[in-house]
Amino acid sequence: MAWTENGESRFARWQSERGSPPPKTVITTDDRMTADDAYGLACQGMAMLWRSDFQNARQLLIALGTRADRKSAQHLAAIRRSQPGPDTFNRIRQIRAQRARTLGMLLIELDSDYRSALRRAPDVTEACLHAYGPSQGPMVVSLRELTGVIGAYQWASRGIELSALGGRIHPHYGVFAPTRSEYVDLVARAPSPANAAHIDTAIDIGTGTGVLAAVLARRGLRRVIGIDTDPRAIACAIDNIERLGLSNRVQIQHGAFFPDGHASLIVCNPPWVPARPGSPLERGIYDEGCAMLRGFLDGLAAHLTPDGEGWLILSDLAEHLGLRTRETLLQWIDAAGLEVAGRLDTRPNHPRSSDSNDPLQAARRAELTSLWRLKRKRPDPSLT
Repeated sequence: MAWTENGESRFARWQSERGSPPPKTVITTDDRMTADDAYGLACQGMAMLWRSDFQNARQLLIALGTRADRKSAQHLAAIRRSQPGPDTFNRIRQIRAQRARTLGMLLIELDSDYRSALRRAPDVTEACLHAYGPSQGPMVVSLRELTGVIGAYQWASRGIELSALGGRIHPHYGVFAPTRSEYVDLVARAPSPANAAHIDTAIDIGTGTGVLAAVLARRGLRRVIGIDTDPRAIACAIDNIERLGLSNRVQIQHGAFFPDGHASLIVCNPPWVPARPGSPLERGIYDEGCAMLRGFLDGLAAHLTPDGEGWLILSDLAEHLGLRTRETLLQWIDAAGLEVAGRLDTRPNHPRSSDSNDPLQAARRAELTSLWRLKRKRPDPSLT
C-alpha cells in the first residue's frame, strides 16, 4: 500500500482478512478529525491512516459505527416489514457489507514486530502472531480488523465452555467458533448406531475447532479422524484435542472430504446458508452452491460400511429464507443412494433467535437445527 506523508512517499504491506484491495486514496489524520468528517470521507472511499492516540482512534471507530447504523436503520426497518426471502437476505448482506467497508477506512500502521508507535497503543504482538503468523514486515491494517484480532486472541485464551463436551474449546482466529452449542448437543445425545460396539473409526468432515471430533471421542469411540482443508482449522483442532487429552483417540488430517477406506460413522456439520462467504471466517456460515453439503452427501454412501451411519447436522434457516427447499434436500439425499434412518431436532438458543431488531427474526424464530441419520439405501426387494 502506498501513501504520501510529509511530502514523502511511504509504503507498507496491506493486510485484509476479507481480501479487500488496498484503498486507492489514503490521508493521514489525527485527533483533530471530527467523527462527522471522518464518516463523510469513509463513505467516499477515502482511507484515514491514524497518527495520534490509539484509544481516541477506538472511540472514533465506535462513532463511525453509530453513524453507519443510523444510516442503515431506515432500510432495515423496511426490511423488517417484509417477508423473509432471498431478496431480503441479499439486501441485508449488502447493507452489512457497506457498513464493513465504511468502518474499514480507519487504518493503523504496525512495524515489523507488530508494534504501533501510537500513544496508549496496546501490545498486540501476541494477538497478531496468533492471527497472522510471523511478521512479513511493516503493515497497515484497518482498526476494525485489528480490534477483531485482539478480541479473538482473548477469546482463544479463555476458551468456550461446552457442557456437552465437559470441557473448553479454544477457537483460533479465522476458525468458526462453536457458539451455537445446540449442534454440539445434538451430536452428544444422538442414539448410537446399531453397530456401535463394532465401530472402529469415526470421521468428522470439516472439523474446524475439532469440537465434534472431541465429542465423539468422549462418547467412547476408539478412533476419530477430523478432516479439514484450512491450515488454521487444522492447527486449532490439534491444539484443542491436545488440551482435552484426546490425542490418543483423535487424529487431525488435511483433506477436502473422505479419507480412503470405509467408516461406520461419518459426521458433517456443513455451513448452513448457500451463499458466497465474504471472508475466511464466514466460510463457517456460507456454503456457496451448497458445495460442501453436496460433496458430503454424494460421497457418503461409498465410504460407509454396510451398517454405518452418516450424521448430517444442518440448520433449516436456508429453507425459511427461500434459499433452498426441504424437497431439494431430500432429493439430494435420495440421489446419493441414501435414506433417512431418523432425525433429531432442536431449537437454536443463540441471541439472534430472540432479537426483535434482527430483520431476519421471523426466519430465525422458525429455525430448527437437525441431526439427520443417513444410511446406505436398502435394495428394493421387488427388483431382486
